[in-house]
Amino acid sequence: MTVDPAVLQELDRLRARVPELSGSVLATTDGLVVAHDAHGIEPDGLAALAAAHLALARRFAHAVNHGELRESVVECDRGYITTYTAGPNSLLTLVTSGDANLAMVHLEARRCVRRLVKILAIEAKQNRPEIPTQAGPAAPLARRTPMATLPNNARRRQATG
Repeated sequence: MTVDPAVLQELDRLRARVPELSGSVLATTDGLVVAHDAHGIEPDGLAALAAAHLALARRFAHAVNHGELRESVVECDRGYITTYTAGPNSLLTLVTSGDANLAMVHLEARRCVRRLVKILAIEAKQNRPEIPTQAGPAAPLARRTPMATLPNNARRRQATG
């Protein structure tokens, strides 16, 4: 899969603006890596875990009737893992050290997500294949009657011959 250079530029800009950033992964909600700037972090595993975490966090949000999930934060002994929804089918996950200013991480990540959503929307429009149209009316499908719906005597006749 070819990654749009604009996506990689956004991840590079994010790293420049957040010096405590250890890695970032842009992934699909299915857990597939779209792009990453993760040095020393395995991006495929992080993408899969982030997608699973985001799905669970979405269920939490719906369970308490708080609407659509926008982001999730996991605070650990040595840092933070933050995940942001980036449109309906993507997510951005950041791994930062413990001395990161979480408010600044959120500010920069949200800005980055807004730009990524625009890039991904343009990319999706350009890559969407046209659905072919069928000339003339489509032929009706053949209708079959399941054996269970036939009367008993008709089933016996079919079985015997």
